[in-house]
Order: sequence, then C-alpha cells, then structure tokens
Amino acid sequence: MNIDSKEYLNKLDAYWRATNYLSVGQLYLLDNPLLKEKLTADQIKIHPIGHWGTIPSQNFIYAHLNRAINKYDLNMFYIEGPGHGGQVMISNAYLDGSYTDVFPEITQDETGMQKMFKRFSFPGGVASHADPKVPGSIHEGGALGYSILHGAGAVLDNPDLIAAVVVGDGEAETAPLATSWHVNKFLNPKNDGTVLPILNLNGFKIANPTVLSRESDETLTEYFHSLGWHPYFVSSFDKPIMQVHEEMAKTMDTVFEEIKDIRDNAAKQNSDEVTRPLWPMIVLRSPKGWTGPKTWDGKPIENSFRAHQIPIPADQNHPEYIPQLVSWLQSYKPNELFDENGRLAESIQEVLPKKSLRMAHNSVTNAGIIKPLSLPDIDNYLTQNDAPGSNLAQDAILLGGYIRDIIKYNPTNFRGFGPDETASNRFQDVFETTNRQWLLPIKEPNDQFMATEGRIIDSMLSEHYDEGMLETYTLTGRHGFFASYEVFIREVDDMIVQHFKWLNHSSEVSWRKDVPALNIIADSTVFQQDHNGYSHQDPGVTTMLYEKQPNFIREFFPADANSLVATFEHAVQTTQQINYIVASKHPRLQWFSAEEAKQLVKQGLRIIDWASTDKDAEPDIVIASAGSEPTTESLAAIQILHDYMPSLKIRYINVLDLFKLRSDASYGLSDDEFDGYFTTDKPVLFAFHGYEPMIESIFFKRHNHNLKVHGYREVGDITTPFDMRVLNQIDRFNLVKAAISMLPQETRVKYASLVQEMTDKLDEHVAYTRSMGTDLPEVEDWRWKALK
Repeated sequence: MNIDSKEYLNKLDAYWRATNYLSVGQLYLLDNPLLKEKLTADQIKIHPIGHWGTIPSQNFIYAHLNRAINKYDLNMFYIEGPGHGGQVMISNAYLDGSYTDVFPEITQDETGMQKMFKRFSFPGGVASHADPKVPGSIHEGGALGYSILHGAGAVLDNPDLIAAVVVGDGEAETAPLATSWHVNKFLNPKNDGTVLPILNLNGFKIANPTVLSRESDETLTEYFHSLGWHPYFVSSFDKPIMQVHEEMAKTMDTVFEEIKDIRDNAAKQNSDEVTRPLWPMIVLRSPKGWTGPKTWDGKPIENSFRAHQIPIPADQNHPEYIPQLVSWLQSYKPNELFDENGRLAESIQEVLPKKSLRMAHNSVTNAGIIKPLSLPDIDNYLTQNDAPGSNLAQDAILLGGYIRDIIKYNPTNFRGFGPDETASNRFQDVFETTNRQWLLPIKEPNDQFMATEGRIIDSMLSEHYDEGMLETYTLTGRHGFFASYEVFIREVDDMIVQHFKWLNHSSEVSWRKDVPALNIIADSTVFQQDHNGYSHQDPGVTTMLYEKQPNFIREFFPADANSLVATFEHAVQTTQQINYIVASKHPRLQWFSAEEAKQLVKQGLRIIDWASTDKDAEPDIVIASAGSEPTTESLAAIQILHDYMPSLKIRYINVLDLFKLRSDASYGLSDDEFDGYFTTDKPVLFAFHGYEPMIESIFFKRHNHNLKVHGYREVGDITTPFDMRVLNQIDRFNLVKAAISMLPQETRVKYASLVQEMTDKLDEHVAYTRSMGTDLPEVEDWRWKALK
C-alpha cells in the first residue's frame, strides 16, 4: 500500500481509534472488553483511576511516528513526557504484539484484552504512567521535566537512533525541561543520534491553562529559534480529522527528511568541522481530552482542564452513567477495528512497522547491547604509603587519573557528566585524554578543553541536565558517572528517586535486563567549604538514599585516595544500583595500603589493626568512622587517648560501605557478624560524615545501643576546615571528650584532667583561628604515629 495515499491515512486513523478505544477501556472496564453484550455495573471498575487528557494526542503522535518508521526505516523509540499517560505505551505495545511478547498471558484476543484492561491502575497491575513493566518504556513517567534529557542521554554514541520525545505543555513549565532545550548544543550529529521534541500543546494542566499554549505560533517560533530549534506547527482545531492526519503526515515527512539531510551532511565532515545544526521539532496543538466527551453536567470536558483525569464518573457505584460510557466507547467504532476474536483487524495491521522497527520492541529501551567496561589495572593508580598517615595526597586527583584511562580504554561507552565542575572537583587529568563536548563556537585561549567530540559533558550549569542524561545513558547499557558538589546533588533528589523507582520496579519483571549502575560522586563536601560557607554545607543526599530499599543503593565513604579509586573500580562494574560516593578533593593524609583498600571495598568495613589496641581481646571502647574527615579526626583522637591512656583497649573500625551495616539489606552483616565488630554492649563512638540519626537508626535494630554519634549537626559558616569540624563537634578534641564520657565512672574521674585539657585546646583553637584566620599548627602539621 502507498504510504502517502489517503487509503493509508484512513487505516492510520482506524489504528488511532483502536488505541483510543483501548485507552478508555483500560480506565473503566473489568470485563466485556468489546461490548459484545450489554455493559453491566459488575463489568466496570469500582474506582477507575488514571488520566485521559493527554492520551488521545499521544496516540495520534505514536500512530504517525509508526508511519514515518514505515516510510523511512527509522531506528526510533518513544519517550512519553506528559504525566500519567500509561495507556499510550500499553495500547500501542499491545497492538503491535510487543506487550504479548513479554507478557504471554496478555494475548491478542478478547481474553487478553480483558486481562489488559483489568490490570491497568489496579492492585497488582501496572501504573497509570509509563513504567518499566511496559515494553518500550525507558522513562519513569510519574515525575515531570526529564523527557528531553532522557532522550539525549539515550542517543549519545548511538548515531542512527532517534528519540521521539513528546513534551507535555504542563511538563514544559518545569525547570528541568526548560533547561533541556539546550541539549542541541551538546549532541554531535556525526557521532550521536537525534532528539526530536514533539511539544503537545493541549492547553491545560491539572486545573489551569498552560503558558506555552497561550502564546502565538509566531512567538513560539522566535522562542524556539533562539534556542536552536526549527519548529513545525500542526493544529487539530476547527479541521476535519483527515485533514489533520494529512498535515501531520506531511510535517513528519519534512522533519525526518530534514534530520536525514543534517546527519548525511555531518557524516561527510571531519570531526572538527561539525557545527550545531538547527534541529527540527514539532508543535502539535490539540485539545485536552481530544475525541472524548464534549461536556458533562453542563460544563466543557474536551479542551478543558476537566479532561485531565476521569471525564465520566461511571463506576460500579454509579451505574446510571454507564450509557454515556458505552456511547463514548462506541464512538471509536470497535466493530470496525477488531475481528470477532478481539484481534486488530488485518487491514489495520498493515500500518504497523515490521517487528524489528517497532518502537515498543526497540532493544535500546531494554539496555540495548551492554558492553562491559575494559578497565586499566588498578594497581597502577594506588599510592604506596610508607606508613599510615605519613603522606599527603588529593584523593580526587588520583581518581581523575584512573577515570582518564577508563575513558581511553572505552572511547564509545563511558562518559562523565557534571555541572561545570570537572576541574573544580580535581578530575582535570581526564582532559589529557578527552575534551568537553560542545557544539557552540569555541573561542580560544579562554575556552579550555572544548571540542565537538568529547567524553565529558559538563558545560551546562545544571545538575538536572547532567544527571538526567546519565540516567538513560546507563539505562541504554552504557557506563558513566555524575560528579557535583555534595550540597547541589540535592537539586536532583527527585531524579535520583525516580531512577531508584525504575530500578526497583524493573527488577520485578524477568524480561528486563540489569543495567549498569548510576554512579554519583559527591565532591566539595560539607566539612571543607572554606570558600563557600554554610550555603554549601549539606550531606542530606545520604539521608534521602538511606530511606530507600537498600538492595538498590550503596553509600560509600572512602577515607583516602586508595579506597576512593578502589571504590570507583568496584562501582563501575555493578548493575541495578545507585552508587553514591562521597569523595575528598583537598590534600589529605593517606591511610590505607593498596591491599587494605581492596579489602575495604570487598568487605565494606574493617577492623584496622594498626589503629587498634585491643589486640583481639574484648575492647573497652569501639571507635568507628565513615568518611574522610571523620576518619582523620577519629585516628587523631585515638592517638591522644593512647598517649594519655595507654592501657585503654581501643578497637578502631573504618566503614566504607555504610549499607553493609544495615540489617535489612540482603548483603548486610548478620547480627552475629555485626556483634563481632561492635560487640553487644561496649561503648561505640561513631564519627560520621552525614546526619547522626542515620547511624542511630542502624544501631537501633542491632543489639548494641551503647552508642554516641558525632556527625554533621547543621552548624556551618565560612571558616577554616578544622573549625568546621569543631563547630559540629566531630573534631579530635571533642571526640576524646566523648570517648571518656562513655567509659566507666572511675575512669571518667581519673581522666577528668584530660577532659579539661581538651576543653582548653578547643578554647585555644577558637582564639587562634579568630586571630590568625587559619588552623592551629599542631592540627595542620599533625601526622599519625604508630601506636606502641
């Protein structure tokens, strides 16, 4: 059949009606899916839950994308940006057979249709938005603003791939989406694929009009041109539907031919000749709730905010509205769309792309082809410490060298992302291997390490932008990391949460592949912000992640360069995880040998024999730490305690993988193992990088509750590094006082003078820093001495 013929468009219209019918059926029906008998109250849901407003326009777009695939043999997948449009992904995947491929019980007949209807937004079923349980989905649809970013992350290093990204006009008002229009400055048309934004202006959000829908085509053209896009407009208002189909088909032909020309032209150019093209996009104006009920109870439904969720209040408790529901369903003429068995009519099936090109079948939406990383030998990057605490190094610089060579070994499937902080975070050695990818003009000598090709994307000062692209870069089977200042990772709390939810739900379906981990490096941390101060002091991401199911989360607190590099080597090889790594970028004392660092990563925590004096006996006190500064201060406190109290039996534990302590994690320590480290009743003093309640809640579920935690106490300022620790009482002097306070009364009395000396030291510190503007020489020059 001629794809450009009216006959083809008539069949495309029938396909669209079929998707709309299935979408309404999913909202309301439990049984009688083809209305072969009179619909009764027991055949509809008690509580229809879901959304209608954005569905028909998306189904229309999906149908026309299928036509474009058939005409141009496109490698394309669909991202559903508008919120709560789950029926779109399900209806289209069901009709093309992809849904049945992964859920064989959902057959393409009346029985399967009934099961599909029932399970939508139903206990034990599927969500009302795009989620991992639907083939073709790669975008958690419950939150708004990330659709273009997810399309961009997926097409990086996939040069023939097109991400058809539908953007809702409500979604277009979110901060991440507003930033996302700049992705065209970072996608290389020679080496990367194409993001095709399709902005659906249906006019309304939940209860208000949308901003962009009230702007004229002329204003929108100026706006999008200024952002580097060439918008093409299609409107369904005041036109016969077949005319709208003709306009959309013609527009899509123009757009995909334009994309082909851009890519063909880029393919002929040398890499350094490639410039940013003016990419096409589509703006579809269509009414919210298109093809649904026009009015209800005297008020408009279609083309109003009232179409957002359930337009007709028909349910088991309101059977009086069943006739109106049946009338709506029958308006799609299901008898023309499905055969007697409930299968899509053969003539309509002709508009479906061949199986290998169907968007719901595109392998990129299920991790694509995962190529394991080729990793350099880690021993070449670990420091050889003469003795613990004798050498200074910058942890992040050593990690930067390791990342540099990972990029060298993996030039097409590993990337780094961050908001203009690669050099600030001390990873600048990566620029010995690669550049920042950037398609705008480059002005030397002030533009550093920028080129049209590069493995680092950090030239956009937006955490949303960078973390969002990494999400789908990993979901499509590639590897990478996102690095940012610790406090500003809070900007993407929700994005990280949505990614966690994706991993969690995807693990529930057997056909989903395990994807490479999302690796997040938190640098420029809470305990050293001498240039920035209180505004930059917040370790709260650790708390937020702690609240999630532990089997998909790891929180790492490496105390030195060796443990940081070893942690990163481990992290980039993991799957189905979010790895949160807290890293130091400032000169720090180095503690662990290469072998100790590897053991820490493998075990998650270790009793450090050279810092312990219990000698396999029962300790008098356990001192533990997690994090760079907490470790330094704990070890300094241990040395003071040993100098003054040489008979005190101290056990020191360094905790690298905090979740190893959790009793509810499948990989966590058993109670017996935990007691073996921390005892059942001896005092435990824990110095922690984050907020104290996290550690307290961990110990609450264990046997030993004889605990004091010193962590970040929400006290900060622009001050010296050591003074930040003093302000939060995580410094060595306060730790010594805390340790003594946990010992038996006779010991506390005996060493009251040491407590007083520590108080005097704190007073001396305050006076010195306020006078000199720097820390006490004995703090800055302190080095570890072997315990005798």
